[in-house]
Amino acid sequence: MLLAAIPSPSVNGFHLGPLYIHFYGLMYVVGIGLAVYLGRRRWQAAGGDPELVDEVAMWGVPFGILGGRIYFDLTTPKGIPHHWWGPLAVWDGGLGIWGGVALATVVCVWRLRRAGVPVAGMMDALAPCLLIAQAIGRIGNYFNQELFGGPTSLPWGLEIDPAYRPAGYLQNATFHPTFLYELIWNLLLAALLIRLGRSGRIRPGGLFPLYVAGYSAFRVFEESLRVDYSQYFLGLRLNFYIAALVALAGVVWFVLLQRRTPGEAIAEPAEPVESDEPAESTESDESAESDESDAEETPARP
Repeated sequence: MLLAAIPSPSVNGFHLGPLYIHFYGLMYVVGIGLAVYLGRRRWQAAGGDPELVDEVAMWGVPFGILGGRIYFDLTTPKGIPHHWWGPLAVWDGGLGIWGGVALATVVCVWRLRRAGVPVAGMMDALAPCLLIAQAIGRIGNYFNQELFGGPTSLPWGLEIDPAYRPAGYLQNATFHPTFLYELIWNLLLAALLIRLGRSGRIRPGGLFPLYVAGYSAFRVFEESLRVDYSQYFLGLRLNFYIAALVALAGVVWFVLLQRRTPGEAIAEPAEPVESDEPAESTESDESAESDESDAEETPARP
């Protein structure tokens, strides 16, 4: 029997001594931890040092949160709490995924290049892991009763408490759980990227732009459903345009990478191989042996 609706949670966190732990933040911690764990395994399977993933996370996570918050503040100014610390209050507001991914990517690429590590291989290893982390992070939106779509009578409609319903929708009880749609999409896209990576059909560096394009393309659909506060331009949400542009950029990025000639493709540097020079012929071997014999009988010249 199908549920009439998905109930919303009665709490959004719990007390741990004097601290109040928000489920929203907890889901981000769990998602990041799982992404690092999976990233280590994927990078090690590719022949890399798993410790490098920890270093990437140490740089990428804080800058990702910072970039995500900056993006949120710029695109959703009304969502900033009215306190001096409001612009930094990630526990009382939100994060913009594009800002987070953009700043974290720039910083991590800089660090990888300084360390002489193949950037393309690392980005491909982490792309599915980022999607899994984002999927888990969306569970936090459920506890915050946010990022839902318009009213719906579908069996999987999400019940939203009146206090969280946007103006104009107070009479509606159930809404599209768009965060759940994105969660499912992220997991499916992650599985697809893993499969494509194993197929060997994608050149190094190709999985990351597919992640960018695939995620952003779904956000175009998602933004058409959401009814929470947003900046609008020509009747459409600002994030609708940004998602479309980023999706297009991801497609162009992927195509350009795949069109590179093998010599131009970004690949991991080959390890130096020590090997003896092959003998040119049996006659040469015999000559070399003769020369060595003569050298033993004749003293070397100064």
